[in-house]
Amino acid sequence: MPVACRTGCGKNAVLKRPKTGDALCKECFYWAFETEIHYTITKGQLFNRGDAVAIAASGGKDSTVLAHVMKTLNQRYDYGLNLMLLSIDEGITGYRDDSLETVKQNRDDYEMSLKILSYKDLYGWTMDEIVAQIGRKNNCTFCGVFRRQALDRGAAMLGVKCIATGHNADDIAETVLMNVLRGDIARLKRCTAISTGSEGTIPRVKPLKYTYEKEIVMYAHYKKLVYFSTECVFAPNAYRGHARALLKDMEKIRPSCIMDIIYSGETMAVKEEVSLPSQRICVRCKFVSSQEVCKACVLLEGLNKGLPRLGIGKSSKAKRMLEEYNANQPPGKTLEAVTKDLNDELDGNNSKDKPARCSRSKVNSKKNKENCSNNCSGKCSKETIEPTNSKINNLLEEYGLDETSNVKVVGKESDNSDDELISNQQEDETCSGTCGKLGSVQIGF
Repeated sequence: MPVACRTGCGKNAVLKRPKTGDALCKECFYWAFETEIHYTITKGQLFNRGDAVAIAASGGKDSTVLAHVMKTLNQRYDYGLNLMLLSIDEGITGYRDDSLETVKQNRDDYEMSLKILSYKDLYGWTMDEIVAQIGRKNNCTFCGVFRRQALDRGAAMLGVKCIATGHNADDIAETVLMNVLRGDIARLKRCTAISTGSEGTIPRVKPLKYTYEKEIVMYAHYKKLVYFSTECVFAPNAYRGHARALLKDMEKIRPSCIMDIIYSGETMAVKEEVSLPSQRICVRCKFVSSQEVCKACVLLEGLNKGLPRLGIGKSSKAKRMLEEYNANQPPGKTLEAVTKDLNDELDGNNSKDKPARCSRSKVNSKKNKENCSNNCSGKCSKETIEPTNSKINNLLEEYGLDETSNVKVVGKESDNSDDELISNQQEDETCSGTCGKLGSVQIGF
């Protein structure tokens, strides 16, 4: 029999919220989703009337939903904001060039101005060129550092008051786990902050801080928003992927663990005797940094001087190698020798990168051997999987409700107050659908 919407609106429910387990109709889901974000914005005092706000747009689901919701809330609650889109072109062939077309579509749909900055224009390098120098092992370090500074540069050019990013609850929980595993106390203390930035710099705010990633996907699907869903070709080797897998496994057991982890990060205290780096201004580029010379400048200098691994590893080794290079040491210390020494020291006992493994298949092995770029034996399958359809279909299968659904809504009708929505991490929800795996299919959000 049909399941009634838990709000008591009289309509039948079409989905079950991954975050709370409530059975809702489309309109009530939209209302709960948008009102929750409005509460986050007002409670955190993220914006002031008349502010110019740059929305960091990548074309993905998070930034697309953020742009749509910000435009909706700005009109509904009369924020008085001047919204614009800011996008960064990292120069990743087959990924960013396609996603930028989606960003341009968002510009037209939401009637916002768009500013695109490229790594090539800012730094003289594209990510494809950087990966050719550094390899696939540490490429995300370069991309992350350069993108953060590129956003600061773009915001300064646009003259905005703040940058709104699409970081959601899953992203923040993953970052907390990463910093715990790495023992990074400085980042652990500030990664859960809803607004970051020191005095004199342009702050970044996170309106989607308490929004589950699965709900973002469902909102984009039901609203029929246009977004780019292909994963970055260099992302599979990122350290964040391990934290994401761990989080999805924990979410399967306890759906509220995402909010629990964020709450833990927010309330964590650091002993007074622990010295933490303070944010300052880089002496070279004049942008925010925790060191005298920011990481972006160090990495860029290494690339320009033929020492691509200069900024990776311990800073003392990098500084020593750079001093040797700049001081023009005796003949034995040529640029090639310094580069070799640096790579040897940073590699340590790490084993050489192994060739990519391909899934075994006895079908079309000869054809695959000709087309495969992984140097395999040819016995691999080269099937193309569309991530968007499989993800949303699995979500709808798990959370979608139809007339034959046997799901029963237990408990009193919710008043849908935002305080209740955000405090649900205190309760022990046991919804079977809020896991990272559905049957034998792994959902990698």
